[in-house]
Amino acid sequence: MIGYVAAFPIPEVVRGINGFTLGVRSVNPAAQVKVVWTNTWYDPVKEREAAVALLDAGADIIAQHQDTTEPQKAAQERGKFSIGYDSDMGKFVGDTVLASATWNWETYFTQTIQAALDGKWKTHAYWGGLKDNIVQLSSISPRVPASVRNEVEAARKKILGGWSIFTGPIKDQTGKVVYPAGQVIPDDKQLSMDWFVEGVVGKVQ
Repeated sequence: MIGYVAAFPIPEVVRGINGFTLGVRSVNPAAQVKVVWTNTWYDPVKEREAAVALLDAGADIIAQHQDTTEPQKAAQERGKFSIGYDSDMGKFVGDTVLASATWNWETYFTQTIQAALDGKWKTHAYWGGLKDNIVQLSSISPRVPASVRNEVEAARKKILGGWSIFTGPIKDQTGKVVYPAGQVIPDDKQLSMDWFVEGVVGKVQ
């Protein structure tokens, strides 16, 4: 079981949990991701408490949508692994952090500021990812086997080629198929996501 320390039950976080779970179950269809909500973006004490509760419940790995390294520290202290968020948390906790999802907004901000200075900026929706270098994956822990590293690289290339983790068939928590094979969850539905996919243990409160 993988434990997930989550901030607020809003579409952004729910979408992240669902995407993470779909990725996990693509390599282990029986895996479960148990969610604990902290209802805060940044609270070291609550984040640690949530991680400890998940570890006590049997989590082997701690993931998160939170901003401190406390969940990673809690996992390390128990001899478990973790996945970081926002920044390369391995720099602070060590090689028990398998990898971290990071964001690099420099490219977008630079373009946006220049457009504003040139008087050309217009309101718009922006959905950047790996291809735009907005979303990045940190260095991978040396504890991760080469075979798994190869799988990660293959998945990265697949995403760069236009594939989405939100491609059906996708089931909800009840086992009902909500998106059939080949259908991709459209952006507007991802932006309003208020349900969990199969494999998530917890509720969107």
